[in-house]
Amino acid sequence: MADPTFLVTGALGCIGAWTVRNLVQADRRTVVFDLGEDTRRLRLIMTPDELSRVTFVRGDITDFSQVQKVMNDHEVTHVIHLAGLQVPFCRANPVLGAQVNVVGTVNVFEAARRREGKTQRIVYASSAAVYDVDDARPGEPVQHDAVGHPATLYGVYKLANEGTARVYWKENKLSSIGLRPYVVFGPGRDQGLTSAPTKAMFAAAVGQPYHIPYGGRADYEYADDTAKTFIACAAVPFEGAEVYNTPGVVLSMRDVVSAIEGVAPAMRGKVTFDDKPLPFPESMDGAPLERLLAPLGGVPRKPFVEAVAETITIFKRAVAEGRMAPDEMLK
Repeated sequence: MADPTFLVTGALGCIGAWTVRNLVQADRRTVVFDLGEDTRRLRLIMTPDELSRVTFVRGDITDFSQVQKVMNDHEVTHVIHLAGLQVPFCRANPVLGAQVNVVGTVNVFEAARRREGKTQRIVYASSAAVYDVDDARPGEPVQHDAVGHPATLYGVYKLANEGTARVYWKENKLSSIGLRPYVVFGPGRDQGLTSAPTKAMFAAAVGQPYHIPYGGRADYEYADDTAKTFIACAAVPFEGAEVYNTPGVVLSMRDVVSAIEGVAPAMRGKVTFDDKPLPFPESMDGAPLERLLAPLGGVPRKPFVEAVAETITIFKRAVAEGRMAPDEMLK
């Protein structure tokens, strides 16, 4: 890519913060577009010098004129579209959820289309929530081409976005890649249905007990790896509109708790969980994404225990330096 400019929407969220960090560390010109002004997740994982190299634009993803303006003003060549409301927020306010998650995505695609080829690629966040637990055969991962039957409005909105991307390729040849993360964990993951394992890691950092309100088996993906995957999908040679499951490591909640206890032995017996599994398949077929990214070294994947250790270390440092309150993720 020659002198690319990346627009990151939803950059104040968890995956967004890690995406911005990785882009800056790769010396990519990075423009952040977000309605909020709370940069605490960015400050958690980035140095002041790194943050100074980011262009911040405050704007509303539901306002097409603002989306179009930021893309034109900054001559955006690549979009990593992460703006969206999580499951609990979509459930609490379905209209706003649809405006942000669905209309916001249409705005990004339409603004890119009107740039007539100057915006080369959109990589956007779909979700494992496009699937219901019954979309996988018993004991098998849900297949890459399985038809999703989402059980939440959030999942319905994400499935709609996949259709939007497909139509923009068919009618306008606007290339895009959608990614379906599952349980993303790591510093910055402090909200949403599957944030509890990260909150348990924060509890380990401050030596407090914590109860995870679900259990079962699921696919776990470190936020840093997920961000690097989004960036790789912006760089890899590709034309079309495709959506990929993002492969992490499939673990039971007992495995997750054991990893936390292994990093923080004083937490033994202090992290508990319910047996109720998440309403999604246990695992997803990630082989097609592995093949796509093979020229770039494959899907980034830090060993789970190393990622847990890194997460707890970052939390400990942030609390010690006063950048996080000791109860910040436990309220």
